[in-house]
Amino acid sequence: MTSLTLDWGRRTYIMGVLNVTPDSFSGDGIMDAQAAVTRARQMLADGADIIDVGGESTRPGAQSVPLEEELRRVMPVVQALTGDLGAVVSVDTMKSAVARSALGAGAAMVNDVSAMRADPDMAGVVAEFQAPVVVMHGYGVSTSAESPARGVVSEVLEFLEERIESAVASGVARERILVDPGFGFGKTVQQNLEIIRRLRELRVLQLPVVIGPSRKGTIGRVLGGLPVQERVEGTAAAVVVSILNGADVIRVHDVHVMARVARMTDAIIRPELGGIILPR
Repeated sequence: MTSLTLDWGRRTYIMGVLNVTPDSFSGDGIMDAQAAVTRARQMLADGADIIDVGGESTRPGAQSVPLEEELRRVMPVVQALTGDLGAVVSVDTMKSAVARSALGAGAAMVNDVSAMRADPDMAGVVAEFQAPVVVMHGYGVSTSAESPARGVVSEVLEFLEERIESAVASGVARERILVDPGFGFGKTVQQNLEIIRRLRELRVLQLPVVIGPSRKGTIGRVLGGLPVQERVEGTAAAVVVSILNGADVIRVHDVHVMARVARMTDAIIRPELGGIILPR
C-alpha cells in the first residue's frame, strides 16, 4: 500500500476523480482500464495527491451495478495504479467486498458516499484494514423537504455525528475518519451554496473535511444552465471559497486547473508556504 502523510491544516490536498463507468454525470467515464491508468498518470503529473477510483455512478437515477461488474471495472485499475504508478488510491464504493478487494490490492482509503449505511459490513472492513474512510451526507438522504428553520448545516452535522459514532462503535479509529457534507447530493441549489458558505462549522467535528463541488449541477444552474464541460470556472470559485472556509481535501475532475487554484489559495491564506511549489 502506498502511503501519503496528510499534514492537515498545512495545505489543501487534491483528490482526482477517476470514473470507471459508462454513465458518469460529468461525461468523463472510462471503461478501458489502460485508458483509465493513462488518465490517472496525467492527474498525478498535474498535482493530484489521491486518485479516487469508482466503478458505480452515483448520479441521480443511476442503476446499481452488480458486485461482479464493479469488481471487474475497478480492480484492474486499482492494481495498476498501486503497482505500476505507486499512486495513493481511494476506492469510491458502497460495497464492502469491493473495498476489501481494493484495500487488499494496495488502495489506501475508502470513499463511501452512503456513509457506510448501504453495506453493514463496510465498517468492519475499514476497521480491519485500519484504512481512512470518507463518510458523506446525502446519498439517499433528502434534505430538500426539511424545514428551512432547521437548516441544512444542522442536519448535515447531526447526520455526520451519528455516522461517526456508529463507525467508532464498529472499530473504526476516529482519527481515520474524514467527513464530506455531500455538495450536490439530495440538496437544493441554495442548500449547496449554504454548505460552502458555512463549511467552517463542520470544524466542530474535529475531523478533516472533504468536499466535491466539481462540475455539479448547482454550478451549472447558478451560471445560467451551463453544460458540464463549461463549469470549470464555477468549480474554481467553489474550490477557493471551500478552502477559505476550511476544506482539507478537494475532490475534482479538472486536476490541472484545480491544483493550481488550490496552490494559489493556499499561498494567500497560509503565509508560511510563501507561494512555493509544494512537493507531493
